[in-house]
Amino acid sequence: MVYGFYQKFTAHNQVAHARVFSVPIGGRHTRYTISAALKQQKKKFITSLVSGCETAKMAATMLRLLTRLGRPSTKIIQNNNLLSPCCAVLQNRQKQWQPDVEWMEQFAGAVMYPAAINEKWTPPPWNDKDPPAVKDVSNLTINFGPQHPAAHGVLRLVMELSGESVKKCDPHIGLLHRGTEKLIEYKTYLQALPYFDRLDYVSMMCNEEAYSLAVEKLLNIQAPLRAQWIRVLYGELTRILNHIMAVTTHALDVGAMTPFFWMFEEREKMFEFYERVSGARMHAAYVRPGGVHQDLPLGLMDDIYTWCKNFSVRIDEVEEMLTNNRIWKNRTVDIGVISAEDALNYGFSGVMLRGSGIKWDLRKSQPYDKYDEVDFDVPVGSHGDCYDRYLCRVEEMRQSLRIMHQALNKMPEGEIKVDDAKVAPPKRSEMKTSMEALIHHFKLYTEGYQVPPGATYTAVEAPKGEFGVYLVSDGSSRPFRCKIKAPGFAHLAGLDKMSQGHMLADVVAIIGTQDIVFGEVDR
Repeated sequence: MVYGFYQKFTAHNQVAHARVFSVPIGGRHTRYTISAALKQQKKKFITSLVSGCETAKMAATMLRLLTRLGRPSTKIIQNNNLLSPCCAVLQNRQKQWQPDVEWMEQFAGAVMYPAAINEKWTPPPWNDKDPPAVKDVSNLTINFGPQHPAAHGVLRLVMELSGESVKKCDPHIGLLHRGTEKLIEYKTYLQALPYFDRLDYVSMMCNEEAYSLAVEKLLNIQAPLRAQWIRVLYGELTRILNHIMAVTTHALDVGAMTPFFWMFEEREKMFEFYERVSGARMHAAYVRPGGVHQDLPLGLMDDIYTWCKNFSVRIDEVEEMLTNNRIWKNRTVDIGVISAEDALNYGFSGVMLRGSGIKWDLRKSQPYDKYDEVDFDVPVGSHGDCYDRYLCRVEEMRQSLRIMHQALNKMPEGEIKVDDAKVAPPKRSEMKTSMEALIHHFKLYTEGYQVPPGATYTAVEAPKGEFGVYLVSDGSSRPFRCKIKAPGFAHLAGLDKMSQGHMLADVVAIIGTQDIVFGEVDR
């Protein structure tokens, strides 16, 4: 567009009429003023204006605009024959190199939509007689974890869902693998003990007890009576520790927060009992081959007895909140049902096996330490669902209190380590007066004691199930092979069977009832 208007102005004391116009060149409006007093400069100005056009179309448009400006511009164009230099400029522009078809085919690169392929495809003709094709909706595959808070660690589940119904649940493990079994082969029998605290890091002393019993079986020794009763006492204390974690976090996953805070206050008191006897709150390394590390301090048995009397009230409070709760029963009854036959086929043990109706407890069937001298009952479920397993764990806490009371009443006097200087380190008081005791202490903690050649499988009833240690000795001071059987590994294998047909939210409740800890599963 050209915007023109007349404007009066004074130049060299002369009044003249001028036309002011704006021409779009290169996307901008350039403003020019042509005055009658500047006729001598018009030719050069118009020539540069027209020759500045990039194409012939722009040059023709510019000439038409200049022709319409008025008589002075028209005369200048006609008298000076401005079209010939414009045509010469355009002819020079046409001589410039332009990319041809061959150049484009060689250097242009890939074509986003190749014509040769598209020409082969022809849409089918419309047929209104046949019904339109309906696409089959496939199941949705999602990842559950390993960052999910309800996964209880580093569990990854690849789940196939139809809507919200679970069709397949594939556990992927190994994210917490640390090579524990291989590391044990490079340690002495005493140095390998702390690795067991870090397997099932919720029930520490039960793992230590399984390993210590295996080494004692290879050494053909037996711990003193007082050490055995201390093991029973702290084994049941550890069982309560584990079941508090299992029940309250299961309730927390479902939506009940209060039991978690109530019971963890009691759990802190139990960690104090750990600390007073070993110096560590969790990874105690207290139960050792040949006995225990040190004797119970003064006043500890009285404090444990007082705590046992008060803790039974806490169990009643949790049961009052959960057992008959309508929401809790809706989320656990008939959820994660596993039959007794399937539980045996999968290799379940512990609460997972007893919840399905099979009365199997290694403390009763294959007693170790002093479990054959205590009286307790084994709770058994009938339906094999999450609710039965919850009831079994609550009742097991009550039975553990019974065993702890009996252990406190029957605790004998005497030694806490086996009377063998080649296995048990000497007392600190003896090391200050006896050179032989100092030498034994140094050799035990540097080279370790030699274990006769042999192999053994020793299992204990851990809170989660049967925790077994297959230990092979070649006669040296280091294990030749140490295979660990973790109960959670078999339980996790049955997750697919237990989850099929349930909703996605029920998988969280099933993981909680299995009581999975990935320190022992991945090892």
